[in-house]
Amino acid sequence: MSETRKIAAILVADVVGYSRLAGADEDRTLARLRALRSDLIDPTIAVHHGRVVKRTGDGTLIEFRSVVDAVRCAIEVQNGMVERNAGLPTERRIEFRIGIHLGDVVEESDGDLMGDGVNIAARLEGIAQPGSICLSNAAYEQVRDKVKEQYADLGEQVLKNIERPVRVYSLASSAINPSTAPLAETREPSADQPSIAVLPFTCFSEEREFKFLTEAMTEDLITMLARIPGFIVIARQSSFAYQGRSVDSRQIGRELGVHYIIEGSLRPVGQQLRVGTQLIDATTGIQLWADRFDGQAENVLELQDQIARAIASRIEPELVRAEVALIRRRRDANPNAWSCFRQGAGVISLKGWSEETLTQATALLRQATTLDPDFALARAQLALFLSLGARLGLVADGAAAVTEARAEAERAVTIDHDASEVLGYAGCALAELGDVQRGSEILERAIENDPSNAQAWVALGTSLCFLEKSGDVGLDKLRHGMRLSPRDHRLGFWGTFYALALARHRRLTEAHEEVRAACRRDPQFYVARIVLAFTAAGLGSKEEAIAALREAQRLRPRLSLDEIQLFVGRRGAALLAPLWREVPKSSQ
Repeated sequence: MSETRKIAAILVADVVGYSRLAGADEDRTLARLRALRSDLIDPTIAVHHGRVVKRTGDGTLIEFRSVVDAVRCAIEVQNGMVERNAGLPTERRIEFRIGIHLGDVVEESDGDLMGDGVNIAARLEGIAQPGSICLSNAAYEQVRDKVKEQYADLGEQVLKNIERPVRVYSLASSAINPSTAPLAETREPSADQPSIAVLPFTCFSEEREFKFLTEAMTEDLITMLARIPGFIVIARQSSFAYQGRSVDSRQIGRELGVHYIIEGSLRPVGQQLRVGTQLIDATTGIQLWADRFDGQAENVLELQDQIARAIASRIEPELVRAEVALIRRRRDANPNAWSCFRQGAGVISLKGWSEETLTQATALLRQATTLDPDFALARAQLALFLSLGARLGLVADGAAAVTEARAEAERAVTIDHDASEVLGYAGCALAELGDVQRGSEILERAIENDPSNAQAWVALGTSLCFLEKSGDVGLDKLRHGMRLSPRDHRLGFWGTFYALALARHRRLTEAHEEVRAACRRDPQFYVARIVLAFTAAGLGSKEEAIAALREAQRLRPRLSLDEIQLFVGRRGAALLAPLWREVPKSSQ
């Protein structure tokens, strides 16, 4: 039997309390595990280029090309489990422990893996808390600057049958401790609108200047988040009552009646300032998101504004995503306008673009405007979805969709001509409909009112990119918008059209790299695969182009060459036509 030694990123996962679950109801437990594998686990492994080496009942051994892929896969699975366990009693929840290690393994001829690399990953899984991820130091060193999460140093651990102690880090992702049950409520958060409390940031310095900066940064963040339509931000006076106190986040949530809590810290490191922040679900204490920001300490006032804007732009998409998940779980019997809006806005990001999801999203948004005729943001979002749906060829009556989109965009701007988010969506819709001048004027106003509005920057850049004499101005604005919100769930969508714009400017190699990234960011967006096929074919990579077309066809079974032409033009369609004919008929 031939054997091969190699270095590999190994992930080992195991179901917590599997014997107990199976003993209580084996058939249901097995059915739930099969559903999890088909709906969540296996697709996530595939997106991150993992290979399932073997499954042993309740355990799984997976090999990845890189530790970054392994950790990102683990985070997505654990986060997915939080949502799937929501509302279930503790004894019925399926939870995973995960261990990740980078090390030497032996691959046998049948593909099985053995050796210390596998053994250490298995032992790390064994010491992980339910819902958490443990990494060896070797794995941690590979991801510490690439996967921006909070890592807890657990120190050196003696692992069973491992000769030397291993330094272990626990990944504090949103999946950590999902079984924590909310305490008894004394004050229910409003069911109508999500609410946020920004707690005073902790300053790890005795210098007066830094203490002032920390307090001012908290105040600025409160002001910026208050601009998010539909979110109630607790006033400074209430939030600052917790300054210097160590109080459980769930207790704060009950006392203030809020859904979410934002907390953070500032720490001087030489001439640098390091700001850490996290978003917490106040009803469960689960951390939903965390990040770190570094900057120079030379200009404190400039840094204060820069960091506060960065935090606001990164937290906003996470708040929206968390709120969509909450509404999906709650399923109000009598949904109000905001619930309809949040669900409608989130349908496509959760399920991908198709005729069905667009119909569902626009119906919910129309319901929101019926419940509240002055709901400018819902009208603007409706206009944007209809305009994009017309461009993507997902509406049955394109002319009717265009007419409705134009009317809704103008109505939204009339109702609320100052809200940056309303202006961003409405301006983008009008630009998509062909009125680039009017759309650009509205988008510029959106940016003027809120320079951190990433969507407005992207929309303005995109509209300029497809003008004949825009030069690189549009590309620069589009790229700036993507940088403003580097964790945005829309990055896959934005990156696809950035890649198209690069290709239009004959920067094909850059376009190819961008659309590859877009495919990784959004595993459901079929247009990204069409653009990937176009750039791959243009660079002479026939096999990659055919594989991308096959994946696009899988994601959208109705896909045709005429539809492909909508995105890459006649020349692009002519380039792809012979490759399209090579896509196996079983895929079509």
